[in-house]
Amino acid sequence: MIEVYLAKQIVTMNASLPLATAIAVKDGDILEVGDLESLSPWLMRFDHRIVDTYQEATIVPGFIDPHLHPSMAAVILPMHFITAMPWSLPWGQVLPSLTPEAFDQRLLEVCTAQDDDVLIIWGHHDLWHGPMTRARIEAVEARRPIVVWNRSFHELHMNSACMARLGITESQVADRQQIDFDAGRFYENGLAYAIQKLNPIILADERFELGLERLKQVVHAGGHTTIGDLAVGLFDFKRELNATRAIFEHPSTPFRIEQVPHGAVITHQQPFDAVEAEIEKLIAQNSPRLHFRKRVKLFADGAFFSQLAQLLPPGYLDGHQGEWLMSPELLERQIRQFWRAGFQIHVHVTGDMGVEVALECLAKVQAEHPRFEHGFTLEHVGYATPEQLQRAKHLGASVSANIYYLHELSARYAELSVGYERASTMGRLRSSFDLGITTALHSDFTMAPAEPLLNMWVAVNRVNAQGEVMGEHERLTSEQALAAVTINAAKILGIDTFTGSLRAGKRADMTILSDNPLLVSSHAIKDIRVLATVFEGQLAPLETDGRSGACDAN
Repeated sequence: MIEVYLAKQIVTMNASLPLATAIAVKDGDILEVGDLESLSPWLMRFDHRIVDTYQEATIVPGFIDPHLHPSMAAVILPMHFITAMPWSLPWGQVLPSLTPEAFDQRLLEVCTAQDDDVLIIWGHHDLWHGPMTRARIEAVEARRPIVVWNRSFHELHMNSACMARLGITESQVADRQQIDFDAGRFYENGLAYAIQKLNPIILADERFELGLERLKQVVHAGGHTTIGDLAVGLFDFKRELNATRAIFEHPSTPFRIEQVPHGAVITHQQPFDAVEAEIEKLIAQNSPRLHFRKRVKLFADGAFFSQLAQLLPPGYLDGHQGEWLMSPELLERQIRQFWRAGFQIHVHVTGDMGVEVALECLAKVQAEHPRFEHGFTLEHVGYATPEQLQRAKHLGASVSANIYYLHELSARYAELSVGYERASTMGRLRSSFDLGITTALHSDFTMAPAEPLLNMWVAVNRVNAQGEVMGEHERLTSEQALAAVTINAAKILGIDTFTGSLRAGKRADMTILSDNPLLVSSHAIKDIRVLATVFEGQLAPLETDGRSGACDAN
């Protein structure tokens, strides 16, 4: 039977028919978009049902977050949040802790209230909470094993009791890079060692499945119908794969996951022909909601939140250097082999030196082995110069940006990290759009809330947490921002042929909103409510919002 959804307005993101009031759906696909009169040839011939529940609402294409980490979120969401920014989650709200004293006091409260075998805290950031060390944790609690995970997720600290619990000794880590044993600090590649030790805890069946179920709530609450898992294998490839299949490949899941493997993981100690065979095997095992394609995620420089992005001169105010997740030489080798094999390549770049290295690699492989519509995507792009964006356009690269950096970090980074000019021009979105670069917004959840409307609001207003407008000439229009979480996000993932806009023949993926983000005041975009989603024709209403009061993330 045909179902016809009526709305006050339907914003299609289809330039030839941008607005409508009715959309006909059958068997998960869109039959036609228009109004009741234009749909009459279908309705006269076939049984149909009018869905008028949302006739005073606005329908837009289903929101797409092209860069999110379900497994990372599943690991973090069962942790105890102590953060500088407020967090609104489907099961409660987390109030901000803005000073070192507030962080330590909250840590003490969590220690007193919780009896976890290994207590894991998430959300520490040096610029609000001060430097973290093993000794600082032990000043609060020395007997219990405690991990304080940085806001960036790219580093953590642990106390002596935790290192003893995990069997970590100074002699074991003496020759490992990016580990400071005395401080209890494990960062970037050193973090991988700590994660290996923590995996029996953070990937324990009950805990990990709880995290994935919570992630399912977060994704639906944000109004998504598609998310990209950008780096399958961050923790344990097979464990992640089996758990996501068990939790998400179910009729109750109102979204699909486009899965992109972690390049360093799938190539580890394997010849490249074996890597290609493994990817083909994963593609053959695709299911209705979980999809691998010929895509890969690679990494250049370090974490933006940790101030480990690699910067061109003049660098950081205090003169420290960023870090490489992959050396430029290794990154070039990895890009070359995946490029020649026809993969769509996504590269994590946070600083302008990271962008420079990634673009230089792209220029080399494009000269050696030209490709069109190759989908090479710069991911995050915290800092980039205007000239780099022009070169990205020339080379056919796309941009998937985390604009929430600007909201949370720009004021502190202007004062303490890189100065005002670069801090205010984080995420040069308008420049990217004006150049004709396919540009999308993502959350990198939990690096930003998985709330497309919030990220649209930041992109359109460029207002930071202190209320300042930063880089006003880089503001997007509301329509550009909506494109960045719908059709452009679909293009980033290579799935725009079947989703990202509303037209006949595409999947019936829709997000139903209380108001039209193109018509409300730009400052009201973040206050629009998600009423429901429709995923491949199946309506998934959001429950009444019961969030109230402050609570631990647990």
